[in-house]
Amino acid sequence: MGRPSRIYIRAVGAYVPGKQVTNNDLASIVETSDEWIRSHTGIGSRHIAADNEATSDLAVGAVKDLLTNSGVPLDSIDGIVVATATQDFIGFPATACVVQTKLGLDKILAFDIAAGCTGFIYALEVARGLIGNGTLRNILVIGAEKLSAVTDWTDRNTCVLFGDGAGCVLVSAGGEGDLKDGNGDIMDSVLHAEGSGYDKLCIPKGGTSAPLTGNDTLLDSIKLCMDGRAVYNFAVRVLCEVIDELLQRNNLTMEQIDWIVPHQANSRIIQAAAKRLKIDQAKFFMNIESYANTSAASIPIAMKEMQERDLLKRGQLILTVGFGAGLTYGGNLIRW
Repeated sequence: MGRPSRIYIRAVGAYVPGKQVTNNDLASIVETSDEWIRSHTGIGSRHIAADNEATSDLAVGAVKDLLTNSGVPLDSIDGIVVATATQDFIGFPATACVVQTKLGLDKILAFDIAAGCTGFIYALEVARGLIGNGTLRNILVIGAEKLSAVTDWTDRNTCVLFGDGAGCVLVSAGGEGDLKDGNGDIMDSVLHAEGSGYDKLCIPKGGTSAPLTGNDTLLDSIKLCMDGRAVYNFAVRVLCEVIDELLQRNNLTMEQIDWIVPHQANSRIIQAAAKRLKIDQAKFFMNIESYANTSAASIPIAMKEMQERDLLKRGQLILTVGFGAGLTYGGNLIRW
């Protein structure tokens, strides 16, 4: 097959469920308020999937959006990588395999990546590697989450933070002569983890480390828990570190970067990082107000919105930055 001269994002897609839950809606079930949620997180509402809507359904919705708006033929896809922390099934099979069959595809590579909110960034680099070594040519990279299924809706500290949705990109091999086809060239990635913080953001029960007992119920026990202060401090620190690392290893200055697309976790994290780096906060694209934290889906959903709003221009340099459970973190450098 041969090694391609370009590896680029050919198309972008996104999907969110139709049901929108506002902060005022949440205030009717837990002790909180719209003012408190907005001032502490920047979130105004979130989309919540229906009971019969699985993570794979959200992923398929994003892929169909990508295919409809790009004209890319479905049968040209030869790989699917799904980044998710909320798989259709615990352990196995991979949600990517469910997505494969729901799309009507057959035999192509399909697997999941579990890297929390950093999952899309990890998956993008995995796809770049598979294409770069000549193994595949067109890989769907999908971030999809149904976090409402693992949210404790009685915990006012966490239930206000999360939403459901999916975003995806098609990463393709190309040559120097097809610059008009596709969007962003993936130039570099940095991927890291601090495993010592694994227990700061996790679903503590239901796995082999802490299996359910006879007194546990699946619905009540498989819920995420977070040390909010620890995660906040980690996120601000590593967001700054990733940006600095990508700039230094590519001999770039912040003035040369057109957009930073961060994981949409909390507006306060972005504000603190921007202040620490002495960056104009306007350089960070934020849409957390309408979607809340959709984990691995947040960056591709943001990219899709940026594309729809005509914010992405040919030749722009874009940094994606993520951080999440693991604790994982990383970023990608893309020339649009």
